[in-house]
Amino acid sequence: MDPVIVRNIKIGEGIPKICVPIVGKTQGEIIEAGENICAVGADIVEWRADWYEDVFDLDKAEETAKELRAVLGGLPLLFTFRTSKEGGEKAVETAVYVELNQRMAESGYVDMVDVEVFTGDDAVRAVIETAHSCGVKTVASNHDFHKTPAKEEIVSRLCRMQKLGADILKIAVMPRDKKDLLTLLAATEEMYSEHADRPIITMSMGGTGVTSRLCGEVFGSAVTFGCAGKASAPGQVEARELRRVLEMLHGIV
Repeated sequence: MDPVIVRNIKIGEGIPKICVPIVGKTQGEIIEAGENICAVGADIVEWRADWYEDVFDLDKAEETAKELRAVLGGLPLLFTFRTSKEGGEKAVETAVYVELNQRMAESGYVDMVDVEVFTGDDAVRAVIETAHSCGVKTVASNHDFHKTPAKEEIVSRLCRMQKLGADILKIAVMPRDKKDLLTLLAATEEMYSEHADRPIITMSMGGTGVTSRLCGEVFGSAVTFGCAGKASAPGQVEARELRRVLEMLHGIV
C-alpha cells in the first residue's frame, strides 16, 4: 500500500497522523482556532465548515479558506461539510453540497475534501473528479451515530469508497458495548490486510470507542482525530495527550 502524500505528510505510513478539527461559527473564530491548532502539533487540520455561519455564501467561504490557509502555513487542510444526516450541523441539498466541495477543491486553498459516500455515486464521483483535476485528495466517509454495523458491512462500505476512487477511506461508528468496539477493530484489520490498496481511517466513537483512536497503528487505521478545544465528535482526545500515547505505542509495535 502506497501512502497518500499531502504536503509533507505521508498518510498511511508509520505512526498514525493526528487530525484536529476547527468548528468555529464565524470567520474570526475559525482563524483563531487555526492559530491555536498550530501550537498543539497537529499533522492535519480539518475545517468542519458545516459549523460556519456563512458556508453557503461561496465567495465568503472561499475567502475564509484563503485566510485559514495563510494561518496554517504548511499544515495540510481537509475541508469537510458534515451533513446533518451524518451528525453534522446543517442539512444541505445534494447539488449545493457538490458545488460547495467542488468550489473548495478549485480554490487552491485546501489540500483534501471529504465527501460522504452515501450522498450518491454520481455526486461522489463528481466531487472526486473535480478534486483530482485540481490536485486535491479526497476522503470518502461514512458516519453511523446510531450503531456499529456488522464487520462484513463495515468492510463492504470501505470497499465501495475504494471502488469510487477516493484517495482515503473513512468510517466512524457508534458502539453500544465493548463487542461493538471489537467488531470495528476486526473490520479495520480485515480491510487493511485483505482489501485496501490505499489508506483507511476507522474509529469507534464515544467513551467506549476511545481505544480505537489510540491503536490505529496496530489494526491499520492511518489517521486519528484529536481536539484542541471543542471536539467535533464524541470521544475525541486532546491532541497533545493523543500524541503521547501514539508515540508510546509506536515505540512498542
